Amino acid sequence: MQVVLHAGAHVTDEDRLVKCLLENQDLLESEGTLAPPPNLYRKELRDILNVAHDEGYAPHLRDRALAAVQADAQTERLILSNPGFFGTPKMAASAGVLYSAAEMRLATLSEIFGEDRIELFLATCNLATFLPAIFRQTSLNSFDELMRGTPPQNVRWSEMIQRVRTAFPDMPITVWCNEDTPLIWAELVREMAGLETRAPITGEFALLSEIMSESGMKRFKTYLDSHPGMTEIQKRRVIAAFLDKFAEEDAIEEELDLPGWTEALVDELTALYDEDCDVIQHIPGVRVITP
Repeated sequence: MQVVLHAGAHVTDEDRLVKCLLENQDLLESEGTLAPPPNLYRKELRDILNVAHDEGYAPHLRDRALAAVQADAQTERLILSNPGFFGTPKMAASAGVLYSAAEMRLATLSEIFGEDRIELFLATCNLATFLPAIFRQTSLNSFDELMRGTPPQNVRWSEMIQRVRTAFPDMPITVWCNEDTPLIWAELVREMAGLETRAPITGEFALLSEIMSESGMKRFKTYLDSHPGMTEIQKRRVIAAFLDKFAEEDAIEEELDLPGWTEALVDELTALYDEDCDVIQHIPGVRVITP
């Protein structure tokens, strides 16, 4: 069985991907793919991870996990989604290290699903928005408590992904920038589900409808209807053009209210993030989905 682990990151898609997969449940089942509702397994899998970590692996733990998600003999691909797979928001950037427990958590999951082929899916996010957002999800009194002296300019997604790549050289890893998600949404859903490139899916433009004006969505759908047979690349160009004109500013603006954070710092972090995304594309064995 293939086990797909969608590990967030935190504050990226906010369960939109798994909700879209659930909307396509009948299609997925016909392909032998199971994407169970997260409320079936998140707490249970966390408990299983704790047992495996504290007491060591036992064969019954895989059976317990599969029972929680209601997998059966027909399940060929299992999709598990949880931004907390690698830890809490506090652990997401403690001391300026992104998900320092990622390798340990993956090692435990690999033991539990030892008979299976594990794949990792992960979205990165501009640290100018990611760091303030996860800090707001902690109970810490100050941002300095989270970073413990590490400047935000020193934090890198590539460092985290390279750690995982080194620890698990044979594990398929798929990465994308959260900022690109509206443009690559359909490909993400299909790749995660193991569907064919042009497989029709429900909710292909679900995310787009959240960030585009109602009039813009109507025009966009009219345009698609009048131009059948477009390739995915062509669709992305059309989406980009319509977003440029009809995006709802309130829906795409990020809250940046950390004391001392200036526009110059945000610009610097954004430029560093762009450079880091280039580095990630050159990590061997990591597939990066881009527009």
